[in-house]
Amino acid sequence: MFLRSHLRDGGRVPASVQPYFFLSYAHTPRFGAGGPDPDMWVERLFRDLCSHVMALTDLPAGAEAGFMDREIRSGEGWSERLGAALATCRVFVPLFSPRYFASEMCGKEWYAFAQRAIHQGALSNQPAEAIVPALWVPVPPSQLPGPAERLQFNHNTFGERYVTDGLYGLIKLRGYAEQYERAVYELAKRIVRVAETVRLEPVRPLDYRGVPSAFGPTGSSPARTLHVTVAAASRHDLPDGRSPEYYGDNALEWNPYHPVAQRPIAYVAEDLVKNLNYQTSIGSFDDEAGHYDSKQPPTRPEILIVDRWVVEDEHRRQRLAAFDQESRPWVNVVVPWNRYDHQSRAKEIELAQRLEETLPVKMGQGRAACRAAANGVANMETLGQILPQVVEAAAQQFLRHAQVYLPAGSTHTERPRLLGPMGMSGPPAPPRAPFPPDAFGGHNDGNDSNDTDRGDADDSES
Repeated sequence: MFLRSHLRDGGRVPASVQPYFFLSYAHTPRFGAGGPDPDMWVERLFRDLCSHVMALTDLPAGAEAGFMDREIRSGEGWSERLGAALATCRVFVPLFSPRYFASEMCGKEWYAFAQRAIHQGALSNQPAEAIVPALWVPVPPSQLPGPAERLQFNHNTFGERYVTDGLYGLIKLRGYAEQYERAVYELAKRIVRVAETVRLEPVRPLDYRGVPSAFGPTGSSPARTLHVTVAAASRHDLPDGRSPEYYGDNALEWNPYHPVAQRPIAYVAEDLVKNLNYQTSIGSFDDEAGHYDSKQPPTRPEILIVDRWVVEDEHRRQRLAAFDQESRPWVNVVVPWNRYDHQSRAKEIELAQRLEETLPVKMGQGRAACRAAANGVANMETLGQILPQVVEAAAQQFLRHAQVYLPAGSTHTERPRLLGPMGMSGPPAPPRAPFPPDAFGGHNDGNDSNDTDRGDADDSES
């Protein structure tokens, strides 16, 4: 009861209830009522890991060496407990298996923890990798989602049999007890080493139920791409009186949340988008302006990050205004705005008004989250919360406007049609070509008759 009320009040979780590691795994369904619990082997692994971690550290008696979500998903308070554990644990240990990466709930756990690492990395400009994966069942590299594929982790140090059979094989097959013990001990040592090296700080818990999956929507393609563009000046061409401490040698080095954050906004956004299982690219609006062609169908959704100070440069302002007049609803605008920046706060009304006059379409486009992002994102924490919604909206608009094509190997066939009362009908309608396979987890029925630049019909409100 104390933990639940403490979280509702927005406070931090006491150290006494902070688990050392979080074991994330996909529950295996039973084969029938009253049958053996297939997750009992995971329970054994969890107990063994906890025992090793207690022996390898100075955790006091009664401390939580680890946290594992057992049967609490259907019980009262499970979301709060998961959120608290993910916000305070020092290391995240996902048990890789095909079932794991097909699980939306496991993807949510991964996403919530990875957000902490991205946030801490943004504040310190130092990597904060605290995910230690374990092979429960080996998964081919081609089946790994982007966040898992990008992990720099060598499983070979845990033993040859571990790599070929995974922990499940070692724990189930007779004769592999020694290999199992070695793999678990090496895993525990890696957990402790990472926990002591990274020192990931606890954060305020997220609402676990509302976070997206780091693996993308169920059934989505691994080849999802998104582009991030930054419209900002460099320290060499700033308006008169603007401090250079927020800028670098080019637009990609702009850091609006300085001095709290040390990492430029372009690279933070890139990390956040990658955590949604996208392949991401970044670029400067100065370099890309003039290359847009509104007559061509889009090739990817995009996010445009804008510094309000760019409207002080008339040349950049005109290029942004021309960009705004093109119909590109798959590009959403995000405007970081640091209220602790005294120069920005002093000119907030003037700059905000000029930007709205420059980008009237983009500033009012899409669902409520998109409009909020375009009207000012106050800090790094808010950016992490709102950007996934902005990305989702851009991806949905991309699906609505992307070029249609026939799947490979298919041929044009005439659609069945009803004949009139005299056996006559008009000329056959051309076949409708489907959109690409659901690469973004959305649905497109091909009917754009009600489409506008303000987004989907349900996008006007969030």
